[in-house]
Amino acid sequence: MSEALVAAEAAGTGVDPVPGASGARQFWRRLRAQRAALVAAAVVALLVLVALAAPLLTALEGQDPTTYHPSLVDSARGGVPIGSFGGIGGDHWLGVEPQTGRDLFARLVYGARVSLGVALAATVVQVVIGVTLGVAAALGNRWVDQLLSRFTDIIVAMPLMIMALALLAIVPSSFPRPVLVALVIGLIAWGNIAKIVRAQTLTLKELDYVAAARLSGWGTWRIARRELLPGLAAPVITYAALLVPSNISVEAALSFLGVGVKPPTPSWGQMLTAADVWYQAAPQYLLLPAGALFATVLALTVLGDGVRTALDPRAASRLRIGTGRKREAKA
Repeated sequence: MSEALVAAEAAGTGVDPVPGASGARQFWRRLRAQRAALVAAAVVALLVLVALAAPLLTALEGQDPTTYHPSLVDSARGGVPIGSFGGIGGDHWLGVEPQTGRDLFARLVYGARVSLGVALAATVVQVVIGVTLGVAAALGNRWVDQLLSRFTDIIVAMPLMIMALALLAIVPSSFPRPVLVALVIGLIAWGNIAKIVRAQTLTLKELDYVAAARLSGWGTWRIARRELLPGLAAPVITYAALLVPSNISVEAALSFLGVGVKPPTPSWGQMLTAADVWYQAAPQYLLLPAGALFATVLALTVLGDGVRTALDPRAASRLRIGTGRKREAKA
């Protein structure tokens, strides 16, 4: 790869982009061969579309996530929604929230924006920090590697939930809570991706094309940018795809514990916090956010596993071999 780049620069021509395009085509072909991953991708795309179109959807319903409707709850029974199935009707497609009468559909779709947005933002922070420190540790001298590796070990050993609870409790409430939750998760939970990137970078350093780039006079960071980062794309994308559902669960847990997103901003974890005492009187108030959270985490996990298989030719080969053996056994 480096020799081709050096030769192309010397000849004043560009590098043939076909290998990269061929790799992308192979990735999409492998991903399309996995039906579960395609279904998961469709579910994730639908959830993202719902989150982005939350204002439009609530406008079609004629509701918003913060307006109280006290006339729609029975105060004599403790705030249970009036009507069948939690007040479901033409004006409130999924019913209303107990005690407050806020529209459940509006809070659910706006909660998707918060939960998915926090998880994606936290994942970006984790990837940026993890890749930067992992590559720096692998390319630095022995002292830099030891220092960054020990620091990463400390971060990995720190209990995420306890540290997040402590940090979220001391930050002023005036700070935007979704942004704060994303930053806290991202700044605490980057250790594992840094260790993966460091190990992969150490392996890539020993390959011939990296040695050729070093002999051609390229600097350390030019080698990292041109030769190592493309080789790190597959493991980083795979791990990032698996980080998103984990971060959604962490955000939901923090909101459930009361230190995450604060009312009136809706999130699925916050809705579960308030629903734990209403599961008998208004079961949809518990089942709707719990079902949305479960479907999102499951779809993202299946999609992440599909991306891992599509990016790893050895895994794809093992799948083909296993499928071939099954067909032979049936024949």
